[in-house]
Amino acid sequence: LNQTNYGLRGSGWVDVTRDLAVLTSFQASHLNEGVGTLSSPANAAQPTPYDLLSGDVTVRKQFNRWAASMGVGVDSYNFGVTRTADGTVIRQDSRDGQIYSVHGRAEYAFSPNAGWFASVEYNQRELRGTATQSLDSRGYRALTGLNIALTRLVTGEFGVGYVEQRFQDQTIGTIDGPGYRAVLTWRPTRLMDVSFKAEQIVTQTSDTSATGVMANAFQLGVDYELLRNVVVSVAGGYENDKFHGQLRTDKVSTVDSRIKYLPNRFGTISLFHRYTQRDSNVAGFSYDKHLVGFNATAQF
Repeated sequence: LNQTNYGLRGSGWVDVTRDLAVLTSFQASHLNEGVGTLSSPANAAQPTPYDLLSGDVTVRKQFNRWAASMGVGVDSYNFGVTRTADGTVIRQDSRDGQIYSVHGRAEYAFSPNAGWFASVEYNQRELRGTATQSLDSRGYRALTGLNIALTRLVTGEFGVGYVEQRFQDQTIGTIDGPGYRAVLTWRPTRLMDVSFKAEQIVTQTSDTSATGVMANAFQLGVDYELLRNVVVSVAGGYENDKFHGQLRTDKVSTVDSRIKYLPNRFGTISLFHRYTQRDSNVAGFSYDKHLVGFNATAQF
């Protein structure tokens, strides 16, 4: 189950005027889908490699208490092959292709401690598919809510909305439903952050597959600055996945722990452990997984 991931990411911005900026980002990476993940082929015994190229350009404008942004992005996928336990090759070419997106967001600040936002994203997915099944689709995700500071130490964002993905293949149909998002951050001391996130989305097992999932996810985490350049993080999560068109429900529990060392402002070194327990009502999809790793990051 060994895998090697590597990539290059970049971001930048240009201040055209004091209240107008252009923001850009890009990524070129070689990644892997782990065995047992939602998007990995069910009978795969090895990780599934793929290359990802992505980019985004966004224009942001401030109008006194109003702020608005509009942007476009593209993700390009190129999948390799994986194998079953007996060595049979599983090709994933059908998932190759591009995903184009247009996104916008509007914000209004009622006061320094409260504000309203609305965001919408439209996507067009043009994937290779197979001779018998198209994976092309189009859809949107819309969300509106409030940004608030409950106290000097507690801030949060709360939003509700709707998501829809309409597939060209009528046997897949349309995946849609309501969504919500709640994020809270509590800073009891200068050295500690406590965060909570709850989210419901209607999504696919991956951007390049056709299986729809109604996911409810919750996460609670703590970051503690042990020393000026040493940060310890612990997080626990729970997710309930209901599969579109299948009598399948998965319950996923995770525990993450990480210690991060910052030798200077250009890099970080970290050790991490992630435990995952997936319980499915369909035989063959339940597992326990321990992932231990070392990570070094350089930024310029």
